[in-house]
Amino acid sequence: MTTKVSKTRVHTVYNGKDNKRLPSVTTVLGILSKPALIHWAWELGTKGEDYRKVRDRAGDIGTLAHYLIFCHLKGIEPDTSDYSPDVLNKAETCLLKYWEWENQNHPEPILLEQPFVSEDYGFGGTIDCVAKVNGALTLIDHKTGKAIYPEMVYQLAAYRQLLHENAYDVASVRILRIGRDETEDFEERVFTSLDRQWDIFHHCLQIYKLQKE
Repeated sequence: MTTKVSKTRVHTVYNGKDNKRLPSVTTVLGILSKPALIHWAWELGTKGEDYRKVRDRAGDIGTLAHYLIFCHLKGIEPDTSDYSPDVLNKAETCLLKYWEWENQNHPEPILLEQPFVSEDYGFGGTIDCVAKVNGALTLIDHKTGKAIYPEMVYQLAAYRQLLHENAYDVASVRILRIGRDETEDFEERVFTSLDRQWDIFHHCLQIYKLQKE
C-alpha cells in the first residue's frame, strides 16, 4: 500500500459535540510572542535571504519527516513525489536519526497521528504518537529543528490533557528533536510532570477565547 502527503493539505478541523468549531492547540499558542523567530528572520535578512522561503522549506522538511516516520511505523510505502530531492534528502536524514533512537528504545505504537478534542476545555489537537516505551504508556512528539522551545512543551501539556479526557493516561511525555542535517544534533527530553505548562496553555486558551468574543 502506498500513501501520499501533499504540501497543500488542509489542516485538521476540530468540532465539539455541538458541532461548534474548536481551535487547535497550535492556533491557541499562536497568541504567544516568539522573539527568537523575529531575531532569526532579522539574521536572514542581513544575509540577503527571504525568511519566508527559508521557513517554507523548513516546514516542508518537517512535514515530510513526520510523514516518513508515520509510514515507517504503519508499514506503508510513502509517496514523496510532491517534494524536491533536496527536501527529501533532509527528511530522510531525520528518518535515519529516528531509527537510531527506535533501535535503542523499541517503542510499541498504539496511536499514530490521532486527532482528539477536549469537550471540557474546548480545543483540539492531533497526537504524533502514543506508544509503550519500556512498558510505560508514553506520548511521543517528533520535532525537526535546532532547539526545543517552551511553547513546544506547552503544546505537549495540552496533548496530555486530550489523552487524559479520552482515557489514555500516559506515564511520561517525550520530545524527540530530530536534526535535519549533520549540523543539527538529535535531542530527547522526557517529562513526567507538565502541570505548570498546562497552566500556561490553559491561560492562553482563556485569552484566545476572550479575544474571539
